[in-house]
Amino acid sequence: MILTVVSFILVLGVLVFFHELGHYWVARRNGIVVEEFGMGYPPRLVKLFRYDGTDFTLNLIPFGGFARMKGEDMGDMTPGSFNAASRMARAATLVAGPLMNALLAVVLFAASFMAGFPAVVGYPQVIAVQPGSAAAEAGLQPNDVLLTLHGHRVLVSALEDFTYDVMRDDSAAGSSPELTILRDGQVMALPVASTLREGDLLDGLDYLPVMSTEVTLVVEDTPAAQAGLQPGDLVYAVDKTIISQNNPLNEVIQQHAGQEVQLGLLRDGQYIVTPITPRANPPEGQGSLGVQIGPQSRLATLPLWSALWEGVRSTGEYALLVLQLPVLLVMGQVSPSDAQLTGPVGIAQMVGGAVNATMDTGLWFPIWRLSAVLSAALAITNLLPLPALDGGRLLFILVEAIRGRRVNPEREGFIHMVGFMLLLGLLVLVTVRDITTAQQGIDWISILGQ
Repeated sequence: MILTVVSFILVLGVLVFFHELGHYWVARRNGIVVEEFGMGYPPRLVKLFRYDGTDFTLNLIPFGGFARMKGEDMGDMTPGSFNAASRMARAATLVAGPLMNALLAVVLFAASFMAGFPAVVGYPQVIAVQPGSAAAEAGLQPNDVLLTLHGHRVLVSALEDFTYDVMRDDSAAGSSPELTILRDGQVMALPVASTLREGDLLDGLDYLPVMSTEVTLVVEDTPAAQAGLQPGDLVYAVDKTIISQNNPLNEVIQQHAGQEVQLGLLRDGQYIVTPITPRANPPEGQGSLGVQIGPQSRLATLPLWSALWEGVRSTGEYALLVLQLPVLLVMGQVSPSDAQLTGPVGIAQMVGGAVNATMDTGLWFPIWRLSAVLSAALAITNLLPLPALDGGRLLFILVEAIRGRRVNPEREGFIHMVGFMLLLGLLVLVTVRDITTAQQGIDWISILGQ
C-alpha cells in the first residue's frame, strides 16, 4: 500500500511538474508574471526560494502542482497579468502545458522501447544464401529454418514494417558449437565454429520470419484436442502453405474447412506433423480448430533514434484513439465499461501494479509505458474545451478572435470557477466508484512473457 501511494505521488508529480513547467516557461517568455510555482497543492509547507519574481514552494497535498499567473482568474488587466497579454501570448501559454506532456510522453514511450518491450518474433526461414558468407560456410540452403545457434534460439523481428533487435534468450543456452535447423521436416544439427555470431549468420541471408503463431489454449472435445495440440506449440505450415504474417493461420484454415490437412508444429525443439480436420460450422467462440492463438513474443529493443520515432508514433496513435473514443462508443465498437473514467485511486492502483511488475521482473517497461500513457492522457484531457481546463480557456480566446473583442474577464473567471467545481464533483464521483468497485489491473507479467 505504501509503495503504491509513494510511486503514484512520484509519477503524478513528475507529469504535473513538466506540465506546469511548460506554462511557466512560455508565460515568462511572453512577459506574464508567474507569482508562484508550487509543487503539490496548498496549504503551503515552505517557500523553497524566489527566482525572477516567482516563489517556488512546496505544498502539503502531494498530488500535482501549479503555476499561478498574475490575474489569471480575475479582471486584472495591469501589465504583467495573464489577461493583459495578447491573444497569441495567452494561447501559447495555455498550449505549452499539454505540449510539454506530449513531448514527455514521446520520451517515455521511447524509453520503454529502449528498455526492452514485448515484440512479435519468429524463426528465420532461408530464402537465399549469399555466396561466400558465414551462412554459406555453415551449409545453409533455401527453405532451411534456423532454430538455435550454440543453444540460443535464433529469433528475429516478425513484422515487416517494424524492425527491432530481439534480446537473446538464454533459457535454452548450451555449450555445443552447433547450429540446429529444420530441413525437409527434420530437425538436424550443423557443426559450426564456436566463434560464429548470430548477426554474422543472418547478414548472409535473405529470410522470412516463420513460426510466429503460438497456440495458447486448446479447447476440449475439438479437432485441436483430438489432434493432440498443446499450449506452446508453434505453427509452421498447413499442408504446403507456410504460416506467416502474410498467410495468417485463421485465413489459411478457413480455406480448408471440412478438409483434412497436415498441420506442421514445432514443440520443444522437435518438429511434429499431425492430421487435423477444421470444422466448417464450429460452435460460437471456438473457431474451426478449437484453439486460442497469439503471437510468439520476446523482449526486444530499439536504438535511440528509432525509439524516439516510435515514441512519436505511439503518442499520436494514443491521442487519435482518445479523440475517436466518443465515435467508437456511439457505433458500439467499444463498450461503456471499457471506456470508463479512472480517478486518482484507479490510477494509483495501476501505477502500483507497474512498479510491482518492474520489481518482480527487473524490467522497466511497465513503468515507462504506463507513465507515457498517463502523460499523453494528461495532454489530451487538458485540451478538452471544458471550463477550467486549458482547452476551455483556449475556447474563450477563439471566441474572442471571432468576435473581435474579448469576453469580460470577470465573467470568464466565474465560468471557469463553476467548471472547476463541476470537474471536482466528477472527480469525487469517479473516486468513490474506484474505491467501491473492484478494478482489473494490467497483467504486466503476461504482457512481458515472464
